[in-house]
Amino acid sequence: MKKNILWLLFILLPLFLGGCNNDEEIVFDHERPQFELREGQILLEVIMPQSTAADDEIFISGDFNGGDSLAMLNSKWQLIKAENSDIKWAIYINPSDLNGYNLADGYHFVSKAEGTERTVFNEEAVHTENPGVNARVNVWVNRWASYFEVDEEPEEPVHDGYAVYVEDNTGWDVTTIYVWGDAEIFGGWPGAQPTGTQLINGITYKYYDFGEANTGKSANLIFNNNGGGNQFDGVQGFIVNRDLYLRITSSGYEEIVVEPEITHDGYAIFIEDNTGWDAITMYAWNGDGLPELFGGWPGILPTGEATINGVKYKYFDTGKVNEGTVYNLILNNNNGGNQFDLANVTLNRDYYFTCSSSGGTEISLSTNK
Repeated sequence: MKKNILWLLFILLPLFLGGCNNDEEIVFDHERPQFELREGQILLEVIMPQSTAADDEIFISGDFNGGDSLAMLNSKWQLIKAENSDIKWAIYINPSDLNGYNLADGYHFVSKAEGTERTVFNEEAVHTENPGVNARVNVWVNRWASYFEVDEEPEEPVHDGYAVYVEDNTGWDVTTIYVWGDAEIFGGWPGAQPTGTQLINGITYKYYDFGEANTGKSANLIFNNNGGGNQFDGVQGFIVNRDLYLRITSSGYEEIVVEPEITHDGYAIFIEDNTGWDAITMYAWNGDGLPELFGGWPGILPTGEATINGVKYKYFDTGKVNEGTVYNLILNNNNGGNQFDLANVTLNRDYYFTCSSSGGTEISLSTNK
């Protein structure tokens, strides 16, 4: 009886082990075949970026067809979109059309709407996948050139001499400034309306240009609602030899200090540092195989410091080339034994955190206004 039981276990053991195999590959829906094979042809099934429009025109390009310009003139090299997938496209290639080349010599894709294909690091993309005749392979397009195009920054206004910059919280329909002293710099009562507006460190200021000819003059400011009956005295005895920044309400003003505007490399992580640590460093890792954002542990010290809405932040620039990627942030005291998980972030905007030695909380700029 014992021999029979042992023999039965011996037979069932391989079946049990086979059923517990954890090495089976997970296949996502977008990786599953969407197109039928065709006799004598090579099938490339191409997984596109989410930004790719369904009505875009996409072509394969390589030495075998003369490159982007010529490829886009010939419908033979145009991809077709899958009926049941928004990101899966394909092209059937007859090997005889490759003019003595093969796909292993290199190729890429080009979109009529979004430009040529690029890597996640904005480098030239080259594929060498070559499944052979009567076979298919999945090919991934990570980015289009349009992803890395930088929107044109609005032009900085050209000022006439120094200016009064006003963060206007009066609630008035129109805010005018009258100036008396060495001259009525903004003309007779009720004075001048704003010369324009300017965005500085995330705040929109109204500005009033003094005029180059008034540099060095003494000025007494009166704010009013365009002669509508509300007014208050602003700065008195001001010498026009610098820009003046004011925050005003309907009843008064305060002079404020505005830090020079900083040009960041990509988006930034801003930390209001209440940790009490001698130094803070940021480490960032990605679970999808991308490099560590700030290098190996413990990461990097802050890129710099900035004061925004009266709050001092230490910031870490994340790099323009990394926009759109996802990272997990760990704040630590420069490998001194203290650390905590800060957040999982997608680098498609700036982030602001207030941090103690035990953790961090994301905040909005309005929280600290």
